[in-house]
Amino acid sequence: MGYPVTLLIVGGGHRGCGYAAFAKKHPELARVVGVAEPREFYRRKLTQEHGIVPENVFTDWRQAAGRKRFADAVIIATQDRQHTEPAVAFAGLGYDMLLEKPMANTEADCRKIAAAVKESGILFAVCHVLRYTDYTRRLKAILDEGRIGRIVSIQHLEPVGYWHQAHSFVRGNWRNESESSFMLLAKSCHDLDWLRHVMGKPMRRVSSFGSLMHFRRDDRPAGAADRCLDCGVEAQCPYSARRIYLERFRAGHTGWPVDVITSDLTEAGVTAALRDGPYGRCVYACDNDVVDHQVVNIEFDGGPTATFTMTAFTEMSDRKTRIFGTRGRIEGDGRMLRVLDFLTDREETIDTRAPAGSILGGHGGGDYRLMQGFVAAVGERDPAKILSGPAETLESHLAVFAAERARREGRVVEIV
Repeated sequence: MGYPVTLLIVGGGHRGCGYAAFAKKHPELARVVGVAEPREFYRRKLTQEHGIVPENVFTDWRQAAGRKRFADAVIIATQDRQHTEPAVAFAGLGYDMLLEKPMANTEADCRKIAAAVKESGILFAVCHVLRYTDYTRRLKAILDEGRIGRIVSIQHLEPVGYWHQAHSFVRGNWRNESESSFMLLAKSCHDLDWLRHVMGKPMRRVSSFGSLMHFRRDDRPAGAADRCLDCGVEAQCPYSARRIYLERFRAGHTGWPVDVITSDLTEAGVTAALRDGPYGRCVYACDNDVVDHQVVNIEFDGGPTATFTMTAFTEMSDRKTRIFGTRGRIEGDGRMLRVLDFLTDREETIDTRAPAGSILGGHGGGDYRLMQGFVAAVGERDPAKILSGPAETLESHLAVFAAERARREGRVVEIV
């Protein structure tokens, strides 16, 4: 196909706009030529930023799918429950595809998408951005070189962050399973996929435990109101919407998460969103039902194991991992790697951070590297540049569904 690769954006929210930004930085590599987004503000924003012609601007993805293919690739960044239909439709039209994670909300739909991709023969990637970071690439190279011998076990922590949990999984779009998906799929399919990638072996069986312990009406402080702006005890609450949004805005921060709650980025706009919208609700008076902590135990092919912990009750920080091998161990925090050699008893520290002012952005540079790899794969017709294709992505999603069954049913579940 060659460059620039032309892109259709389906879902123009935070993630869709983020991926589209790659084309603004690299117009020689990619160009956004279409958008399908029901919300007028976000649709207009993408249209204006990328100079999209009116005939390629749609309020519904079905309108775009009703046309002959007019772009090289489609980026599907709709809400979780809105992935399957457009993915199958655009695969049938021959669009190469970048699909936001999770792949889909059910095991059957994940298999349906994988089958449609295989039948169409398109290039396909799921946005498992953790695979694409320089940190992960460096870590994977160390493991593949055999520096710590065979991997025996891994400990992996996802510190969701106390206010991120409140924003996304108590007040926000991913709070309720009937509207989105269960927590492990919505937030941590990244992590089980990453563990599969790092271990380099299929997952065979899982057990899991977790629950919604804190963000419930039973934990509501005495005197708390339904909304933070009306609350007499709000100043003592770490999950205060006034603190998370309004104080951030007053400090000059207008990006995520403030720009999620309103498109009117003025003090009056933010205040109105907290007064009337879902993000101003008391975290103990919402309709959330997803877990706020969960552990998953995994056995891989051949016997190595991993333990994964997801918890809301942390600061916002990168994932933290310990990998134990037969000849050494590695500790990592998303930026720094500390490699201990058992033979010499010496530890090497490796800094994988991007230099100040780097173009690398979200998820430790993973968003940028993902787009870089996907655009190169499409432009050069080289599937090797995609690290998260349909087969392994389906496998890691099946492990997520198995882990959730294990949690709900209190048993060890085979991954098939």
